[in-house]
Amino acid sequence: MNIIWNKTLAPGDRWSGNICKGRLIKFTSLGEGANLSMLMYNFRNLSEHYNAPDTMKAQHSFFLKKGHVIISDCGRALASIVEDDLDGHDTATGYTTRIMTDKKYGFTSYQKDGNDYLKSGQENFINELTKNGMSKRDLMPSINLFSKIDADERGNLIFIKDYCPKEASVTIRTEMDVYIVLSNTPNPLDEKKEYPSVPIKIEILNAPPIDGLDYCVNYSKYTRRAFENTWEYNTLLGI
Repeated sequence: MNIIWNKTLAPGDRWSGNICKGRLIKFTSLGEGANLSMLMYNFRNLSEHYNAPDTMKAQHSFFLKKGHVIISDCGRALASIVEDDLDGHDTATGYTTRIMTDKKYGFTSYQKDGNDYLKSGQENFINELTKNGMSKRDLMPSINLFSKIDADERGNLIFIKDYCPKEASVTIRTEMDVYIVLSNTPNPLDEKKEYPSVPIKIEILNAPPIDGLDYCVNYSKYTRRAFENTWEYNTLLGI
């Protein structure tokens, strides 16, 4: 399949963009130990966004993997995971903050270090959101691609080390027109003392038409319901 657009997101970098329905977005880790934080919104109504509790509850899962749907706070399928080299992606730990980044990796700032200062996920997200007339009040829990979290018997969250190998990829399919925001910053629970340095390749392709045998649509009755809600929404808008 022909690649429509591609980009490599350097460590610490951010990006956001509007992507129409029916696209494949393939993310590939160009090194070991990647983490890519992602937010997702309905492009036509930015107040509708990825909802972590509903996504996890409806699919009875603590993490996202192939077959799972990224569900909005309106119960619609924003996107689905159609290919995945890994065994799930983190939905629980959120993104790094300025205070967290300075404490773990040492103080840096733009005034002191220029473009080499160590960026946080929160700063990256806010900077991108403002480009679309949004602000920090539009922040929400992120999906952390390429990272996986477990929990012990006491409920403590545990970062799984050495989880993502080089060249691991995950592909999502847009089910409606979406606005996505990306931050190539560390997972908050990553114990590494040095700021991770893993570029992420992003490729966008056309997705084949969905049929009645689609794996994600039929993953469970809950995912099908989310798809049906999206199909209704798209049909009424004539999309």
